[in-house]
Formats: sequence, C-alpha cells, structure tokens
Amino acid sequence: MKKRDLEQKDRKEDASALTERTAGKAMTAPAEMETLEAMPLLEHLQALRKVLLASMAAILIGFLLVFFLWSSRLVQWVTEPLEREGIQLIYTEVAEAFSAQTRMSLIAGTVLGSPVVFGSIWWFVRPALHRRERRAALVYLSAALILFILGVMFAYRFVFFLAVNFFVTMGDNMATPMFSLGKYVSFLFAFLVPFGIMFELPVLVVWLSRLGLVTAQQLVRARKFIILAVFTVAAVLTPPDVVSQCMLALPLLVLFEVSVLCARFLGKN
Repeated sequence: MKKRDLEQKDRKEDASALTERTAGKAMTAPAEMETLEAMPLLEHLQALRKVLLASMAAILIGFLLVFFLWSSRLVQWVTEPLEREGIQLIYTEVAEAFSAQTRMSLIAGTVLGSPVVFGSIWWFVRPALHRRERRAALVYLSAALILFILGVMFAYRFVFFLAVNFFVTMGDNMATPMFSLGKYVSFLFAFLVPFGIMFELPVLVVWLSRLGLVTAQQLVRARKFIILAVFTVAAVLTPPDVVSQCMLALPLLVLFEVSVLCARFLGKN
C-alpha cells in the first residue's frame, strides 16, 4: 500500500511540474515571439549594411588602383586602334581628359571589384535559399556574367571599329576626322554596354521557361513581334544611327533563336 501511495504521489508531482513548465512557456511565448520577429529584420539590415560597405569599398579600391596605376595604359589601349587608322584624338575642354580617365577608371575599378560585390551579394542571399535554389542561382548568375562579358568582347572586337570605320569613311570627303576624347569614351561605352545587357536574353528566356511563363511554341508564334521589338530596343539602346542599331539587332536575333532552342530543351515540361 505504501509503495502504491508513493507512486501515486510521484505521478501527481510530475504532473504538477509539467503543468508549471507549460504555463511558464505559455507566459514567455509572446516575448520570445516578439524577439524572434524583431531580430531577423535587424540582422538582415545589418547584413545588408555590410554588403553595401564591402561593395563600395571594393569598387573604391579598384578605382584608385586603376586610376593611379593603369589609367594612362587604359586610355592607350582603348584609343590604340584609332591611332593605327591615323585618326587623331583631341580634347576641347580643360578637364575633358581628366574626366575621361576618371570614367574609364571607375568602370574598370567596378569590374575589378565585381568579385567582391557578387560574393557579398551571394553571402547575403544564400541563407534564404534552399540547396536546389542555390545551385540554380549559381548557374543563372554564372551564365549571366559569362554572356555579359562575351557580349562586350564581341562588340569591342568585331562590331565597334567596323561602325567607327563606317562613319569615318562616310565623312572622309567632307572633313578631317578628329575625335574628342570625352565623346569617344562616351560613345564607346554607350556602344558596348547594350551588347552585354542584350546578350543576357538566353538566360532570361530559360528562366521564364523554367517558371512555365513562356514556351518555345509561344516564342515561335511571336517571332515577328519579337523581331520588331528587337529593332526597337536596339534603336533605344545604341547611339542614334542605323549601323549601330543593325549591328546590335542582328546578334540579338541570333540570340533569340538560341533562346528558342534553350527553351525547347531546358524549359519546364
């Protein structure tokens, strides 16, 4: 009897202790929930601040390195093809040469610091992604970066100086070609960057097709409207001349056909 009474007493004590622990958790739950809701936002803001600071520092360091060490060589490299053609570069404003060096150094410094920028962004975004999403994000980002570089290289190596030679030849009988350094640099980057951006078309199409928003059949049916859109976009993004527009539009049409094939084989079934 005594043993049975002791067991019953122990059970009552265990039940009482469990009730007290449950009540205590219930009382502290709202405070814990408030902390859990408040902390992630604060942590995200702090992490975002670190990303911005790291990116700005990387770009600034890259800019300073390029400006003080390689800006003269960079200008020579960009203008050397013109000098081989006998085209003279001049500057017509006091600060034009300095401004051109600064712009080129800033762009080159951004490229130099881009691994830190992309790494910081990836460090910020990575915890919010599942393992499968991380793999997909890495594939898309890598493909986008490679295609952007290919677009810029394609434009610089095969298109830009063809356009320059065309314009020089067209005006050769009217005046002696002498390019302003600042305007030449502006024209160069206004010509190259759209090629890099528009070479992202396959990545965009594959992404949309994987989401089920577009299909290869829809792209084929809309081909004539896309051709019109391509020439319209080329007219907006390139300098105001027909040659530059056609030189951007034709590669875009090739990229569109590549995108249709990618959507057909890689799209969502």
